[in-house]
Amino acid sequence: MDRFLVTEPSDMKERGWAELDFVLISGDAYVDHPSFAPAVIGRYLESKGYRVGIIDQPDWNDVEAFKKLGKPRLASLVTAGNLDSMLNKFTAAKKIRRQDDYSPGGEAGHRPDRATLVYANRMKEAYSDVPLIIGGIEASLRRFGHYDYWSDTVRRSILVDSKADVLVYGMGELQIVELADALDQGRFKESLPSIRGICYMAKEIPTIDYVECPSFEEIKADKMAFADAFRIQYDEQDPFYGRIVVQKHGDRYLIQNTPALPLTQEEMDGVYNLPYTRKWHPKYDDKGGVPALSEVQFSLVSQRGCFGSCSFCAITNHQGRIIQNRSHESLIDEAQTMIEMDNFKGYIHDVGGPTANFRHLACDKQAVYGACKGRTCAAPEPCENLNTNHDDYIALLRKLRKLKGVKKVFVRSGLRYDYVLADNNKDFVRELCEFHVSGQLKVAPEHVSKRVTNMMGKAGKEEFLTFKSWFEEANKKLGKKQYLVPYFMSSHPGCALEDAIELAEFLRDQHMYPEQVQDFIPTPGSLSTCMYYTGINPLDGKPVYVAKKGRDKAKQRALMQYKNIENYDLVKEALIEANRRDLIGFGPECLIPPRPIGRNSNRTGTGGGNRNSVQANNRRSGRQSGEQRSKGRSSRSGMTKGRPSNKSRGGR
Repeated sequence: MDRFLVTEPSDMKERGWAELDFVLISGDAYVDHPSFAPAVIGRYLESKGYRVGIIDQPDWNDVEAFKKLGKPRLASLVTAGNLDSMLNKFTAAKKIRRQDDYSPGGEAGHRPDRATLVYANRMKEAYSDVPLIIGGIEASLRRFGHYDYWSDTVRRSILVDSKADVLVYGMGELQIVELADALDQGRFKESLPSIRGICYMAKEIPTIDYVECPSFEEIKADKMAFADAFRIQYDEQDPFYGRIVVQKHGDRYLIQNTPALPLTQEEMDGVYNLPYTRKWHPKYDDKGGVPALSEVQFSLVSQRGCFGSCSFCAITNHQGRIIQNRSHESLIDEAQTMIEMDNFKGYIHDVGGPTANFRHLACDKQAVYGACKGRTCAAPEPCENLNTNHDDYIALLRKLRKLKGVKKVFVRSGLRYDYVLADNNKDFVRELCEFHVSGQLKVAPEHVSKRVTNMMGKAGKEEFLTFKSWFEEANKKLGKKQYLVPYFMSSHPGCALEDAIELAEFLRDQHMYPEQVQDFIPTPGSLSTCMYYTGINPLDGKPVYVAKKGRDKAKQRALMQYKNIENYDLVKEALIEANRRDLIGFGPECLIPPRPIGRNSNRTGTGGGNRNSVQANNRRSGRQSGEQRSKGRSSRSGMTKGRPSNKSRGGR
């Protein structure tokens, strides 16, 4: 476990290899850990007998940088990395981020905009006769014609613009090995129609069962056509009943084969039991390593997939709604490996996935028939068939915290508290507070207006308040001072000014004062992004209000931080516009006084500003993507994954 994948010609020479089967180009610095998809794909191919090398963050202005490992025998593989490269670079306000946690030393600027396209073009320039396969979260969520927030345009499928031969969507382990075997056996082209979880281009539509959505030209010209196309694509993302989806681009057809089947528990165990070093490559030592490793190095991914179906989350379109989990034995073995590492301090930072407490299928039916089309499992109301039992997750946590050398096992990936309520499980909350929380527990109500939470696919404020009371009751009995840290989002489609004011009043009443807030970011592939661009809910065809203008968004954001003196003018303007002058004054219900008082640029009032406040949100930039996720989470978005870190986590 002390040998990395090939990154230099000297590594090949040491192994006695004259050539590689696959060269993987990655927009992330190489970290050999199962939370980083390039490592997973490289290790998985290696376990099947293929020779793999990684060129990480090559100089995209120099084609020679893409040739340093030589011409691959079978194919070039390209991924932008664990995040969409545009999300990685820009904030919701389209300002350049100062840090890139997936680059050495956290330095920004080590990857190009639209990295998948740039890298693909360079690899084609380097080796035009070598098949090219693209994957990762950027490719996966841009596989159809899509709205791009950063250019404010509808763009073609990334497969078309990259001129790649194949696009792998979803998590990808099964697909990449099928493609590798087909390439190795000389049957690549003829195998494409039969490989699940991939997209390819064709001159003709397949003759087998398929559904055609509006063409790129149609969705670019007509927002209703865009909404119709999204609905068709959204409805067919199930591995059991999903059909082939076809979308015409010019005179050719994008063909999305049916999604890959869920991994079995044995297959999941196999992926995570590969010989990862669990370290960044030593070439980054001089720059202090790769920051994204810090929280996941000692975290355990227990499952993937999410049946929460949050509208703004990419997980539904990337990992799917069907939970796939690892065995307790596999997780304990990985924990034992971590315990033996020199820098392990006794703390397992997380045990979870896209949603920590979703450890099993939403219902037994999903194992045979898939997730119900046109219905959600958990929210706004839980399905009557939802299996809410937490016994397996509790048993897993108990085993892990009893391991010799483990001081504490934390739960830091997203917890669905409405799922806990549906299980009526106060014992779980008590055990969570006693053993698995250290001061703060992060949860994501996102909003409190019923209209907005319904649009988000989230539970309402009543559920949040009930869970909050359970959490406080448990801590009181335990004699602990621990606090909920709730995440809230501004400017989500469907959120009007009156909804933002309702949230501000809620924060006032709960004595919560967010230090940072997060605007909704329209990332490709999500239901909310479709609503943002079209102003239409594609699932029912009804119009949706969207705050798009900068000042409209700023007012919603300012209302969440109404105590900040710098927001005074925006808050006052919003309250007057909404005819809520009753909230301007000196009464206990008022948000702001009639005129600004004092010059304190932060909290100007005392009312309950304790740590129960949303100190939150200080790690949230980019979290609508997908995904994934995760410092401490399961979904990765490199060659195949989605959700690299808590600050980009794309769904719970």
